[in-house]
Amino acid sequence: MKRGFYVGRFQPFHNGHQTVLEHIAGKVDEIIIGIGSAQLSHHVDNPFTAGERVLMITRSLATLDCPYYVIPIEDVQRNALWVAHVRSMAPPFDVCYSSNPLVVRLFHEAGVNVQSPAMYERELLCGTEIRRRIIQGEPWKKLVPPAVVQVLKEIDGEKRLRQISRND
Repeated sequence: MKRGFYVGRFQPFHNGHQTVLEHIAGKVDEIIIGIGSAQLSHHVDNPFTAGERVLMITRSLATLDCPYYVIPIEDVQRNALWVAHVRSMAPPFDVCYSSNPLVVRLFHEAGVNVQSPAMYERELLCGTEIRRRIIQGEPWKKLVPPAVVQVLKEIDGEKRLRQISRND
């Protein structure tokens, strides 16, 4: 049994995440998806709650041909302890998939095998760009799976993001 770990903030979950997870599904028997910064929400950089992100991910991956677990992981403010914290929150895993330089470094230092999957259309498919487009009223829905569009509609996510981005 080979289990892989993939972590992100998923603010929001987008087509790049979907593509990477579909790739990982072909390499492992199970996937653990860590929702990073799980304690953060209602801020321009982190507008969605951990529960809302769980909905985005689980609905988007409904047809993924690989079992997966979604684990919210709160931040710890000491990077040297972060991998141990992740391990305490997640089922055991054999490999970490990440292209984030800090995540790669921390897992490498902890002796974990790290693979860096190719990023899919990274300039366009990034949470910062998608949040910017939502705030500015620009097209964004084709950058995320249809399930994410539906979740954001259910939680009034566009309105929330625009409201919390305003100055007083």
